[in-house]
Amino acid sequence: MSSAERHIIAMGGGGFSIEPDNPALDLYVLRQARSKNPRVCFLATASGDADSYIVNFYSAFTRLNCRPTHLSLFGRVPDLHKLLLEQDIIYVGGGNTRSMLALWRAWELPEILRAAWEAGVVLAGLSAGAICWFEAGITDAVAGRLSVLQGLGFLAGSCCPHYAGEPERRPAYHNFITSGEIAAGIAIDDGAAAHFIGTELARVVASQADATAYQVSVSAGSAVEAPLPAEALPEA
Repeated sequence: MSSAERHIIAMGGGGFSIEPDNPALDLYVLRQARSKNPRVCFLATASGDADSYIVNFYSAFTRLNCRPTHLSLFGRVPDLHKLLLEQDIIYVGGGNTRSMLALWRAWELPEILRAAWEAGVVLAGLSAGAICWFEAGITDAVAGRLSVLQGLGFLAGSCCPHYAGEPERRPAYHNFITSGEIAAGIAIDDGAAAHFIGTELARVVASQADATAYQVSVSAGSAVEAPLPAEALPEA
C-alpha cells in the first residue's frame, strides 16, 4: 500500500449540481488535493453520462482554480488506469448507484479507484458518489422505494445521503439498521460532507447553516443518532 495520505469526501448532496451559486463544498474538495492547480476528473456514470450534467460540471469547475476533465464509459473508453492515476481528484456524481456500480465492475474500475486512492488521489462525490465508497448504502435506484446496496467497501459501515432533504430517508435508514439489514454508519444532510482521512472520519463540513451529519447506530433495539459537529464553510 502507498504511504500517501488517503482522502474520501462524501457529500449527502451539494456541490455544483445542487448549489450552483455556492461552490463552498467544491472549493473544500479542491483544497484537499496535492496540487494547487489540481486535475479533477468527473464521473457521471450514475446519471448515464447525462450531457447536461457534464456540461454543468465544466461550467462550474472551469471557473475554479483546477483542470477539469471527465470520464465516460460509453463510446470509446480510454486507458482507465492511466487516466485516473494521473488525476488529483476523482469526483463522482449522483444518479442510479446500482447501475453505476454494475458498469464500474464490468470495467474493473473498483480496483483502479482503490489504487488511485492509495496513491493519494482524493475521492469525492455526492449521493451515489458518496455511498459507493462504503460497505453499504441506502439507494433509491428502484423507483418508489429505498433499498440497501452493497458498496465498494473502502470505508467500513454504511452511508445514507440526503438525510434531512428527503423525508423518507431517516425512517428507512433507522429501519434497515434496527432490522440488521445494514450496519451502523453515517447519515449526511444535503449541504454537508464527511471527510475521511485514511479510513477514519476527520471532520464534517457544511455549506448550509443547518446541515450536518450523524452517526447512526442501534441501542436497546432502537436507532440512535449522534449529531456530529459541522464546520461551517464560507460562501464563495
